[in-house]
Order: sequence, then structure tokens, then C-alpha cells
Amino acid sequence: MAAPLDVEIWKDVQIYYGQVLKKSADLQTNACVTAARPVPKHIQEALRNVHEEVALRYYGCGLVIPECLENCWILDLGCGSGRDCYALSQLVGENGHVTGIDMTEDQVEVAKKYLDYHMEKYGFQASNVNFIHGYIEKLGEAGLKNESYDIVVSNCVINLVPDKQQVLQEVYRVLKHGGELYFSDVYASLELPEEIRTNKILWGECLGGALYWKDLAILAQKIGFCLPRLVTANLITIQNKELERIIGDCHFVSATFRLFKHRKTGPAKRCQVIYNGGITGHEKELIFDTNFTFKKGEAVEVDEETAAILKNSRFAQDFLIRPAGEKLPTSGGCSTLESKDIITDPFQLAEESENMKSRCAPDVAGRCCGTKESC
Repeated sequence: MAAPLDVEIWKDVQIYYGQVLKKSADLQTNACVTAARPVPKHIQEALRNVHEEVALRYYGCGLVIPECLENCWILDLGCGSGRDCYALSQLVGENGHVTGIDMTEDQVEVAKKYLDYHMEKYGFQASNVNFIHGYIEKLGEAGLKNESYDIVVSNCVINLVPDKQQVLQEVYRVLKHGGELYFSDVYASLELPEEIRTNKILWGECLGGALYWKDLAILAQKIGFCLPRLVTANLITIQNKELERIIGDCHFVSATFRLFKHRKTGPAKRCQVIYNGGITGHEKELIFDTNFTFKKGEAVEVDEETAAILKNSRFAQDFLIRPAGEKLPTSGGCSTLESKDIITDPFQLAEESENMKSRCAPDVAGRCCGTKESC
């Protein structure tokens, strides 16, 4: 049985997203409208094909469309009106499938209205999407079976759930071995005080339930996931003076992480890997996370966990993996792990991104102040 506070939070969130918010412009912070990294052309096209009403009720804080999706089975936690589900359904193709689950019935009803529209838009013989009204920390009650999905995505929703460990445990259960949780969410710079955690508007704005960013790695490893891989991060600004007063010295970022579930088998040493360029939309290079970018034909030295993830996931067919030091057939150079400063702090990444934008701001003549490469 859920705790009384959890039930109250569920009700408040459902009211906020089902009745208070009618469109993304109603939000009082930029937590749910922060920009992600540049979007590949094929994903832009998939997003443009989503029905206008569905897109207008989008409240995500990032882009949760990872790479290598053909024929995958995907679960979207907190799918809302279904924008990400419908984009993903086009990318997985007719042999793939997307399930969306959300606790706000009004949102689920909007999503269901457009099943036939998108099936016809994509030219599919049958819809490859279904939507469920339910709770993301109770996937079993919603009928979702063990090891039934290749990928789980979530866009700015886990912060709305009081018991985040239970959410991650349920995700781990429904993921296949080698599967991935690819998700954007909001993180706090410190453990949140009660004044923030009990504010209804801040909960609805995805701030009141934000996880202290260092706790994500603790929870993930406790459950059995690999260490979180940081992909993108953006600083969050508050557009309300009263909320700024309540928040005080706490800062927030929206960040995208990827968590992999794989058996503890694989390379025990660092390896060299070569990307073959076979992933749609990423033929020249694959930006795996903020620390590793794989260019086609170039040997890259990686740590043992990264090598194990590539070898045991859906990415296996797209990489040649060999022990470090072994000569590989490569058309480019080789980058080594020793020269890399591994970034795990989303606030550090967000600040570096802001500094880069500042350096690249156009001068009075409309030119970028930095070099072409840095912009």
C-alpha cells in the first residue's frame, strides 16, 4: 500500500498535468523545455510527423530517442500525450513496438486518439503502439513482463515519483539483458530541504522531486545497472520570483543519462573498438555519451565496462572489439583513454556547455567570436 504522502503527490501531479497545464507555454520554469544536443535529420522528420495536438502537450526536458532502434521493443515511462512514443514508433519500424504508460488519464486519452492517424501517416498495416494508464513504479500491476523490452525511455518523469528506487528496480526487471534505460530528468545540486520537497508547484515543475545527482549512481549500482553514462546536461532557470525565493541556493539541471543492464561478463581489460558506421543517422560518427565519440573506422581505446556494454548490447554488431594493444584494421587514428578527463557531473557539463555558447556568441558584425571548429 502506498504511503499517504505518495498518494497525495500522485494526485497533485495528475491535477497539474491533467488540468492545470494545457500546453508547454503554461510552465513556470524551463525545466521541461531545455534544449538537447543537435537532433539528427531522421529524428527531426519523425518528430515533425507527430500530430500537432500531441506535440503541443509535450513536457519533456530532453530528447529520449537513442540510436540503433530498428525492430526494438521500447517502453516509455510517463508517456504523457505520446509525442516520444509516436516518434519512436516510426523509427523502430513495423516490426518494432512502443508501449507508453502514464498515470494521468487525461494525457493517455489524448495519446490514444491518434493511434490510427499515425499508423496511416507512417504507412503501417497495423499500429505498433499501445498506451497504458498506470504507474511507472508499478509496471507489474500494469501487466509488463520480465525481460520484455530492449530499451526503456523516460522524459522528465522519474523526478515526479517519490520512490525512485522502485522505478529503477521495475525498469531493471522489464529490460532484457543488454537492454538500456535512456532517460532525461532533473537533478539537484544538493539534498533538497523539506520546503522544496513539499511545494506542490515545484513538484509539478519537476523540481520538488529532483534527485541529488550523486545519488543516481548509488541507486543504479545497488539495483545492478552499470554506472550511469552522462549524455547531455543543461542548466535550469526559474521564471517565478516566489519560486526563486523558496529554492534559495539550490541549483538544478536537466540531464540525459544512459543505464545499461548486462551480465557481468565481457572484457576484463581495456579494449580498442572500431565503429563500422552502420547506425542510421550516425553513419560518420556515434556520440555515445559526453566522454566517448566513435568515428567510423577510427580505433578508440575504452575502459573494460564500456567495452562490455558495447559487446553485450544492441550495439555489438556495429563495433569491432579487441584487447588494447592489438593491431586493428583502421582507416583513421587512435585516441587513448589515458588522455580523457571523464565527466560524470551534469553540473560541470552544463557549465562547460554554457561557456561554449558564450564564447560562440556572435559579435556585432554577426560573426562567431570563436573558431569555426569550436562553434
